[in-house]
Amino acid sequence: MGVESMRLTKSERAEGAKHPVDQVLPVPQMFLYGLQHVLSMYAGVVAVPLIVGGALGLSGVEITYLVSAGLFISGLATILQTVGIWKIGARQPIVQGTSFAAVSTILAVGTAEGGVAGLRAIFGAVIVAGLLAFLIAPVFTKLLRFFPEVVTGTVITVIGVSLLPVAIRWAGGGAGSPEFGAPKNIGLAAATMAIIVVIYRFLPGFLSRVAILLGLVLGTLVAIPFGMTDFDRIADAQTFQLTTPFYFGMPTFAVGAIVSMFVVMLVIMTETTADILAIGKVVEKPADRATVTNGLRADMLSTSFAGVFNGFSVSAFAQNVGLVAITGIRSRFVVAVGGVILVFLGLFPVLGALVALVPLPVLGGAGLALFGTVAASGIRTLTEVDFSGNANLVIVAFSLGMGIIPIAVPEFYDEFPSWFTVIFDSGITAAAITAVLLNIVFNIIGRQDDAEGPIFAEGPAVGAISQEDEDRMDLQSSPESRSARNGPERT
Repeated sequence: MGVESMRLTKSERAEGAKHPVDQVLPVPQMFLYGLQHVLSMYAGVVAVPLIVGGALGLSGVEITYLVSAGLFISGLATILQTVGIWKIGARQPIVQGTSFAAVSTILAVGTAEGGVAGLRAIFGAVIVAGLLAFLIAPVFTKLLRFFPEVVTGTVITVIGVSLLPVAIRWAGGGAGSPEFGAPKNIGLAAATMAIIVVIYRFLPGFLSRVAILLGLVLGTLVAIPFGMTDFDRIADAQTFQLTTPFYFGMPTFAVGAIVSMFVVMLVIMTETTADILAIGKVVEKPADRATVTNGLRADMLSTSFAGVFNGFSVSAFAQNVGLVAITGIRSRFVVAVGGVILVFLGLFPVLGALVALVPLPVLGGAGLALFGTVAASGIRTLTEVDFSGNANLVIVAFSLGMGIIPIAVPEFYDEFPSWFTVIFDSGITAAAITAVLLNIVFNIIGRQDDAEGPIFAEGPAVGAISQEDEDRMDLQSSPESRSARNGPERT
C-alpha cells in the first residue's frame, strides 16, 4: 500500500508539474469549451465590420468580406496571444477580437473620404499605429501610473455613449433610409431588446452569456415574415475565400488619422493590460511585467497585421475573462482552439453572409444593449475613484464634456484644420487626451501628500514608495478598469 501511495504521489506530481493554464485537455473537451468562448464573443467581432461597412456605404459583398476578415484576424490574434512566439503573447487564456474602442475614430477617419477610399485610410492608420504601439509596449508598462481608474473609467464611459447614437439610427432603419423611423423598424428593435432581456433574466448560465447573439438570431427570424431580410447576399457570397492582403487596394497614410488611431491604441493597451492582470488572478498565475509587455506586443502586432488583411484593431475581450472564472477551465489551449474555430469561420464567406442578414433594426436593438453596457462598465469603474476632493471630479467632468461635443454637435469643429477634426471629431480620443492631461495637471504635477483626494485613485503618490514597489503596484492596479473590450466584448 505504501508503494502504491508513493506511485500515486509521483503521478500527482507529474500531473501537477504543469500549471492548469498550460494543460492540454482531451480534444473533444477543448473543442466544446473553445466553441463556448467563440459563442460568447462572436457578436462582438462581427458587429464592428457591420458598423463600418454600413457607415461607409459599402456593398453587401464588401461588408461580407469585412466580416470574414474580422473573424479570420481575431482567430489568428487569439492563437498568437495564447500560444505565443518568442516575446510575443501573454500565454494566458485570453480571447482577442475586433475592438469597439476604435470604432468612433475609425468612422471619423473613414467617413472623411467614404467608400473604399475611406477603408484604405483606415487600414493605413491601423497599420502604422499598431506598429508604433508594438514598439512602445515595454515603455508603456512603465507608464501605467498615468492611466488610473479616473482616466480609464471616463474613457470607457465615453466609448459607450459615443456609440449609442449609432444603435439608435440602426433601430430606426438606418440614417437616410426612406423608411427611417417607421413603426415596424422601431417595433423590431424593441422586440429584439425584449428577447435579450428575457434571455438574460430567465435562461440558464450559458444561454444568458450569449444573449446578444441569440437576440440577433431570433430578431432576424422575426423579421423574415415582414420582408425585412435580404437573402441575396448569401447567393453573392463564395463558399470558401482566403483573406488576401490589401483586398480593397493599397492603404493610404494621413498624419492626422495615424495620430488619432495611435491615441486609441494607448486606450486599447490600457484595457488589454487590465484584462491580462485580471485573467492572471482568475487562473491563479499572476501576470508580471514581462507577461503584460508580451501580451501588449501580441495585441498591437495583431492590430497592424489586421490592417494588412482588411481588418480593424483587436483587443482582449473582457467577457471571456468572466467565462474563464465561471467555468473554471483555465487552459490557454482551450482558448487557442477557439481561435482556430474563428479562423475556420473566417475562411467561409457564406457564414459571413448569414451574419450580414441581420436587419439594421435588429442590430439597433442589440446595439442599445451592447453599447449601453459599455457605458455602464465605465461608470462602474468610476465608482472605484476617490471623489472626496475636487481633482478627480474636475477630470471626469471636463473629459466627459469634451467627449460629448462631437456626439451632440457633430459640426462643432467644422471650421478647424482637418488634422484637428480627425482627432477631436472622435469622442473617445477627445476624452482620452483630456483625461490624461488633466490627470497629470491635477494629480501628478506639484501634488502634495496632504492635498485633497489621493494622487491616484488606485495607489499612493509617485515618489512616496520605492521604484520596486511602484512597479509592482502598477501591475496590481484594479483589474476592474477594463473595457468595451469591448463593445459587445464587454457585455
